[in-house]
Amino acid sequence: MKFTSFALAAAALVSMTDAAPAEVKSIVLVHGAFADGSGWKSVASILEGDGYTVQIVQEPETTFEDDVAATKIILDKAGPCVLVGHSYGGMIITQAGSNANVRSLVYVAAYVPEVGESALSLNSKMPAAAQSIAPIGGGFLAVNQNLFAADFAADSPKAEAHFMAISQVPVASEALGAAVTEAAWKNKPSYAVVAQQDRMINPDLERFMYKRAHADTIELQGSHTIFLSHPAEVAALIEKAAKASN
Repeated sequence: MKFTSFALAAAALVSMTDAAPAEVKSIVLVHGAFADGSGWKSVASILEGDGYTVQIVQEPETTFEDDVAATKIILDKAGPCVLVGHSYGGMIITQAGSNANVRSLVYVAAYVPEVGESALSLNSKMPAAAQSIAPIGGGFLAVNQNLFAADFAADSPKAEAHFMAISQVPVASEALGAAVTEAAWKNKPSYAVVAQQDRMINPDLERFMYKRAHADTIELQGSHTIFLSHPAEVAALIEKAAKASN
């Protein structure tokens, strides 16, 4: 009887050891400059409908350090997750993505910096088409409201683009000039979306950065806010990253 009990316990232990790791069902979304987390609504709804837990970082855009810190607060409690960043959010997830809970990274029309690079230094390699960003005082930058729709959200309904323009979150110029000191994509799988008509980040720069990071990349026709015009495709790539992380 003792031998039988021991054998059963040993078998149970082997079974637990051989069991697959817990499925990654947590997604953390990070917005970019001149925006807030509400832009992720359509993508978040799809992910939640497919059984994922979604958390959206509302970083302050005051300094790069503040934005990374806001992201790490969410990551510390997220459990095993996929970390997603749009635009300047790519800078943030590259730095914060070293968090142990992050299993993979998804870049959506985003910067993917190497250590020592900033959004501004990357942009200088292959300048974007837009010329609508300007200082508004206090060390902050904003997109000219009259040019916002054409440069930022050309494929969004006019009313939606207008509201985004008047509700935009100014970003500190210091944040865009800050260089990353870690590059999480070097150690974790990366996925990426090229927005083919992006005017805020040169699509060729996106391709260069994604290739350098060995990211699993898709291309979609659309503007900088590609997650608004193609939420299903963006959500599908995020779910692909989650499933591959299991």
